[in-house]
Amino acid sequence: METLQSLAHGFSVFLQPINLAYCFVGVLMGTLVGVLPGLGPAATIAILLPTIFHGTSPVASIIMLAGVAYGAQYGGSTTSILVNIPGEVASVITCIDGHQMAKKGRAGPALGISAFGSFIAGTCGIIGLMLFAPTLANFALRFGPPEFFSLAVMSLTLVTYVSRGPMVRGLTMACVGLIMSTVGMDPITSRSRFTFGR
Repeated sequence: METLQSLAHGFSVFLQPINLAYCFVGVLMGTLVGVLPGLGPAATIAILLPTIFHGTSPVASIIMLAGVAYGAQYGGSTTSILVNIPGEVASVITCIDGHQMAKKGRAGPALGISAFGSFIAGTCGIIGLMLFAPTLANFALRFGPPEFFSLAVMSLTLVTYVSRGPMVRGLTMACVGLIMSTVGMDPITSRSRFTFGR
């Protein structure tokens, strides 16, 4: 019952006209910046963060940032459909089918399918997160070094399996990426690794 009361309170806050306006502006700005190749939702939020500092309430700011994130996530599919350049990582798969539709003169339907798919998946994801977040948080807190190591090995195995061409090339690129990820600040201890004093 407490979940339903919290949900009702959240909708009562979100459906105020000023908050809806901030959400619309956030989605619009996020989509415009998300269309630029290479800028994902995190970079878009970082770029547009200064626009919410002045004259907005904290609730409106968070709603606007959520709109920016969703707009940027969808905006990446526009370039992947029209010019076969993924706007961010999640749009790579859209290049496969979406650009083929655009080459056949069906770019409008491809963009529409992408918009509807983004809306449906985002809505289902939010509902799923709302229902299963406490259970998932308890499960994630049990993760230790063996589980993280297993995930890393599985991801490297999938990289070599999914890559086209010789398997040696995919394995080499996975190793190069792994070596590059060891340079810089350690995420746990915050010590500099392999920076050679620079």
